[in-house]
Amino acid sequence: MKLLITGVTGFIGGSIAKFAAQKGYPVVGIGKSERSYDRRLTRYIQADVIDVDWPSIIENFAPDVIFHGAGPASVGSSVAAPWDDLRESVLTWAALLEGIRRSTLNPLILFPSSAAVYGNPAQFPTPESKAVDPISPYGFHKAACELLAREYADCFKLNILILRFFSVFGPRQYSHVIWEIYRQLSGENPIVWLTGTGEESRDYLYIDDAVQAIFDLVQAQSRSAENGRCRIMNVGSGTTTKICDVAEQVKNLTAPQKSVQYRDMPIPGDPEQTCADIRLLRSFLPSWNPRPLASALADCVAVWKRRCSP
Repeated sequence: MKLLITGVTGFIGGSIAKFAAQKGYPVVGIGKSERSYDRRLTRYIQADVIDVDWPSIIENFAPDVIFHGAGPASVGSSVAAPWDDLRESVLTWAALLEGIRRSTLNPLILFPSSAAVYGNPAQFPTPESKAVDPISPYGFHKAACELLAREYADCFKLNILILRFFSVFGPRQYSHVIWEIYRQLSGENPIVWLTGTGEESRDYLYIDDAVQAIFDLVQAQSRSAENGRCRIMNVGSGTTTKICDVAEQVKNLTAPQKSVQYRDMPIPGDPEQTCADIRLLRSFLPSWNPRPLASALADCVAVWKRRCSP
């Protein structure tokens, strides 16, 4: 299996590239950094996705799968700079889709969407059939990308799988509430201060489990490939955990003597609760069983401790 990955130096894109390289799959990665962090790539192209000559790259490499990992991943940043978020999400995705359309090949295309498209849903766990109702620029732009995917599947027969990720986390990610909790716990201040109430809850999924699900779904999709189809699928654990409970677990792993306090301030664009209905995911992966959150947090914190040790 040959993979082409945009945003290959990012969190999810880089994790997929590492897994693929370990399996011996040929991987071409595209990113904005001067060099890739994984030297095992078949080829690394430094470029802005919008400016790439996609038909040439696709036809020369002939990937079986394209994963579009390029793009923003922060609700907060989208609120602060909505135009930047739109350009880096919607316009880069449109450029890739158009490039694939203009090529002579039709690989399986994976688009990482987000639970942010649901906004504050009233139904938990939330199924894919729930109407999108975003409450942040990030969520609106992911919804716009999903609509573009439908356009290119319906009008130009591209084969697209939209993965609505919930709260994916891991040791390579430094823009997540779990990292923020650990960062403060590792500092000198005896009190950790978090925005919000702590009662907000999320469906957390460790990056290793997310990557394994992606590759298992690729295998399942390849057995039932159908050109001109755009499928949407939740990818989460199917359980929800309060942020205050996550903070307590990370505190016990890092600095049990410290205190975690909450500013009780609303976070613009953030939902109060997320929980994925994963029945569709399980229909493709009947043995889907992501690791328990406590185990995943312990693994993540252990890596951070090793990196920060003298």
